[in-house]
Amino acid sequence: MAGYFKRLYERTMREAYTLAEARIVAALADGGNALDCGAGSGHLANRLQIDTDRYHGIEWSNDATAQAQAWGLKIVNGDLNLALPYPDAHFRCVFGLSVLEHLLRPCRYLRECHRVLEPGGQLVILTPNIATYFTAFLVLAGRMPSSGPHPDSDALIASTGPIERLTSHVAHDADNDTPSHRHLVIFSYLALQRYLRMLGFRDVAGSGFGVYPFPNAVQPLVERLDPYHAHQMVFVARK
Repeated sequence: MAGYFKRLYERTMREAYTLAEARIVAALADGGNALDCGAGSGHLANRLQIDTDRYHGIEWSNDATAQAQAWGLKIVNGDLNLALPYPDAHFRCVFGLSVLEHLLRPCRYLRECHRVLEPGGQLVILTPNIATYFTAFLVLAGRMPSSGPHPDSDALIASTGPIERLTSHVAHDADNDTPSHRHLVIFSYLALQRYLRMLGFRDVAGSGFGVYPFPNAVQPLVERLDPYHAHQMVFVARK
């Protein structure tokens, strides 16, 4: 059973990241500045071939920020729960991939994203969905509500691909202690969609990935029919 859900999770994250990254590239196709929220050491600048003059980032880790700056990247140390240290209408694309769920003040963060985007600019968010069948099962089983198989569990850290890229430095199991990647506030699909519209975003488009426990073979169909209960959500919204 663990292996089955591990394969579901790997495919879910691969497909979600592929779509989110494609949307970022498309948003920047005609130029403009980019803001990477939760930038780490700046791997997405190279991965997405974003010109370093246009690439900016915010990262909470001092070590990752120092490494990025040593490479000449414009990544600053900061807290996404606070005001973003940029002027209004400064970015063509603001993106946060697997970031929103780790913030204590995610609603303030989304408001700040809207503020720093230029008119017509795009926000790209990848985040888990609390309204999953897996979450309901965990609640019924008396377990900690979650967005799905814990991405910081020891079993998944040993995997390769997107999971390792995101969580290889975490040495805890999510059921124990309070790992640095513990999810704090998780939106549902409909709640996030509604809040983005409340902020004034337009053309709000969401996609869902990983409707558990359905097998990978039918995931594309189930995701189209029921994105509201998918494990991961990718939202693109225009200011």
